[in-house]
Amino acid sequence: MGFRHSETAEPAGGVTATVPLPVKIVVAGGFAVGKTTLVGSISEIEPLTTEAAMTKVSLGVDDVGGAEAKSSTTVAMDFGRVTLGEDLILYLFGTPGQDRFRFMWDDLVRGAIGAIVLVDTNRLADCFPAVDYFESMDVPFIVAVNCFHGMLSHNVNDVREALAVSPDVPLILCDARDRESTKAALLELVQHAMLKAV
Repeated sequence: MGFRHSETAEPAGGVTATVPLPVKIVVAGGFAVGKTTLVGSISEIEPLTTEAAMTKVSLGVDDVGGAEAKSSTTVAMDFGRVTLGEDLILYLFGTPGQDRFRFMWDDLVRGAIGAIVLVDTNRLADCFPAVDYFESMDVPFIVAVNCFHGMLSHNVNDVREALAVSPDVPLILCDARDRESTKAALLELVQHAMLKAV
């Protein structure tokens, strides 16, 4: 896996145009941590979501773990796009959080330069599968602690220790609702992936 520089094309008029480099990024994490919100906060297009209403059928199947007020859930993926400068376009793919949809992750991750693992510190155990997955697939990832309403339940060093995340994996604070915060997380991931690709 490596980065290619954006290519240039020369139209008939002799003016050189830059063709942006498309980059695929995955946003993963447990159920109801804010993946759909993160994609929607920064996408320059109307995000494609595959939200379905949660029904009584999911009781006992999906562990809502403190997110009882959640009325819908992603059942396939979220998709968004953001342009960073003239030479880079990020395509964002949000994974479904429930265990029963984990089989889709291999397809969503194929071709990605890396992933953001979004974490809710009130439900740390929900993000273990995502961390384990990206470590086992050798996909560069960062951990973004979603600070709901500016609240941080645990010290970031305690979060790193609890997740047993390597010191070379960036662990940052993020507000998935805030465009600038999401942008900072994406830039952190791109930089991390570039370093891993060298």
